[in-house]
Amino acid sequence: MKTVKIVGVPEHFNLPWQLCIENGEFEAEDIDLQWNNIPEGTGKMCQMLRDGETDIAVILTEGIIKDIVAGNTSKIVQIYVQSPLIWGIHVASKSDFNSVKDLKDKKIAISRLGSGSQLMAFVNANEQGWETDNLQFVIINTIDGAVEALTNLTADYFMWERFMTKPLVDNGIFRRIGDCPTPWPSFVITVRDEFLKKNPKTVEKILEIINNTTHHFTQIPNIDHTLAGLFNQKIEDIQEWLKLTQWSQKNLTEKAFIKIQNQLFDLGIIDKKATFAETVKAF
Repeated sequence: MKTVKIVGVPEHFNLPWQLCIENGEFEAEDIDLQWNNIPEGTGKMCQMLRDGETDIAVILTEGIIKDIVAGNTSKIVQIYVQSPLIWGIHVASKSDFNSVKDLKDKKIAISRLGSGSQLMAFVNANEQGWETDNLQFVIINTIDGAVEALTNLTADYFMWERFMTKPLVDNGIFRRIGDCPTPWPSFVITVRDEFLKKNPKTVEKILEIINNTTHHFTQIPNIDHTLAGLFNQKIEDIQEWLKLTQWSQKNLTEKAFIKIQNQLFDLGIIDKKATFAETVKAF
């Protein structure tokens, strides 16, 4: 049995992995896939790949490309979710902020440096025409930390996946005053170079199994009710999310990679560029 360590955020996007593990699909192929939830998100997962604490990460596209450019020796082996990630822009419910324009020069809660919550703050600032050099960040680690920071006024706004944050809006803790979709596919599957070189067939088999599940995911009986129960969501919100989410079974093309990297460079998120071969491994 081949042990493989994999990490991802504890969100609805990663239920297909849990279903495959529970159904024994990896085990049937002699793979012991050990899933670990990382609520701190992309910045933490990048560090785990670097430190050899995980073999695979299901991770935000912009975050891992930034980290590979910065020296992370890992490869993107597939797009996992093709559709954009819709980042809600949230403020404390009792704050005086009423529109995104009110947030210029305000303090931003982020999970970690290099996280999606930080990188998307640059995207949003650029869209608003703000100077990105002036962005102020407060590290809060997790969504619970964001609740504390916004409630205590140590940060002013917080960007996080819209649907996962919806219960906090419904409960009157946050108000969502805008959305900022990613201008690229939201999630990719990334593997450490060392593991990939030694275990290409194992990685290929893992992709084959997860792709079969995501391909048929929306047809799983009562999947909307399952997701709503697991993630404390309203059924109508989950049904909307299922309609908006487009799974992928393909890898990044060189053309798509160049476009994304150029966008990151133009936004000042990266200050140099990597080659396609340094970033993406095709099967």
